[in-house]
Amino acid sequence: ILGLRRKLSVLPVVGKWRRGGGTRNSRDRSSSPGQKKENEPATAEDRSLLKFLALNALDLTAPASDILLKNRQNSWFQLSGHPDCFAPAGPGTIWKKRSGGPENSEREVYESLGADPIMRDIVPRYFREVDYQGEKFIELQDLLHGFTDPHVMDIKMGTRTFLESEVQKTTARTDLYLKMVAVDPLAPTPEEHQNKAVTKLRYMQFREQQSSTCSQGFRMEAMKFRGSPPVKDLKTVKSRKEVMTTLALFLGGREDTRQRLVARLHEIRNKFEKSEYFQRHEVVGSSIFMIYDDTKVGAWIIDFAKTLPVPNGTVVNHRTPWVQGNHEEGFLFGLDSLISVMEEVDLKKTVPIENAPIMPVKKSSPLKS
Repeated sequence: ILGLRRKLSVLPVVGKWRRGGGTRNSRDRSSSPGQKKENEPATAEDRSLLKFLALNALDLTAPASDILLKNRQNSWFQLSGHPDCFAPAGPGTIWKKRSGGPENSEREVYESLGADPIMRDIVPRYFREVDYQGEKFIELQDLLHGFTDPHVMDIKMGTRTFLESEVQKTTARTDLYLKMVAVDPLAPTPEEHQNKAVTKLRYMQFREQQSSTCSQGFRMEAMKFRGSPPVKDLKTVKSRKEVMTTLALFLGGREDTRQRLVARLHEIRNKFEKSEYFQRHEVVGSSIFMIYDDTKVGAWIIDFAKTLPVPNGTVVNHRTPWVQGNHEEGFLFGLDSLISVMEEVDLKKTVPIENAPIMPVKKSSPLKS
């Protein structure tokens, strides 16, 4: 697609791991039985990269070297560049550094949804809070557990991915102006160019206009193809056509997988719409995490660090356009759009690689930043 950047970014992985402990099969509510195809076994590097993408989708980062933990499957690895926010636990669980401020709101979201028999299977299971070397973690279900070398995609939901409290200050800032012109020198108004400053709200809205967040109600954050490194630079996939092309690449012509993922997204939407909890909470910056392998599919809502109760007497429907003070964030608007795109994408039509907004890169291919 003309003018669309195809920049691939592979996050570094420390080449340090120990093999051992085969993956156990776990029962998946959203999976169904099928014939497993024969594939070459994933290398240790593939598993580490795949693990990173799933952890990153949950807004996790690697533990510092002195917090390197050995997981209970007798295999461990360290991922570089993001100190002190996550650690593998297992089997079937991960530790996420507690977030959501002093109120520990994210843990409370997982506890509330986990106690609801209808909602508990559309989010990762919450197990406990853990104190480790002066830090607090929450132990969550590892969504990769039970899948074999799967394809994964993290989709950030909503037309607004920032809290209202983050943009209350109206002071114009030079640093945000410089960030804006670095992306698009023509974006600032004449007045903003003259002052060489923009407000936080102006910058945040500009940033979200660069992706499909505003138009489609979601944006693709990252995905992983089997046998290829993670693809992270998807924020400029903007138009509906570009979104459909990217989803077609992700699905790889698998019509059965598409139908099962669409059915799962319908299930998530139906439960979300009926939830009294979500009528009283804004869901900002959360993602839909989709995953499939040769036999199973799954999709969940993840990352609730910015899920907060709305003021008393306020009810949100997650589809109304946001204005300051109404606490709408467009989660369901985005989910409606995602389901529509998934239903319409043509898997039978071959996508010319030169027209693809992104493309998987083989391990032997040089990656340019």
